[in-house]
Amino acid sequence: MKYSNAYNVLPDDIVKIIQEYVNGEYLYIPRREEEQKKWGENSGSRSTLKRRNEEIYLKYISGVAIFDLAKEYYLSDKSIRRIIGQQRKNVIKTNTE
Repeated sequence: MKYSNAYNVLPDDIVKIIQEYVNGEYLYIPRREEEQKKWGENSGSRSTLKRRNEEIYLKYISGVAIFDLAKEYYLSDKSIRRIIGQQRKNVIKTNTE
């Protein structure tokens, strides 16, 4: 995120109105709600974790033990169980649609 001088992007009268509220302070103006991106969309983290979780589930249903998955992915048993549960719900949801 970069800063822009308000005088370069807004009409002078709007800048003067804003100065009545936040004179000389930094002001963050968020994106419109419909244009906001979800966590991890820019960096690719979201898709990386999605692929990892799908991989964990496929290994689990092919017989790999939770303990072994936890060791392989450096996660706790509880995290592996949570991922398996979420993936199971996704599969059921996909099959019912």
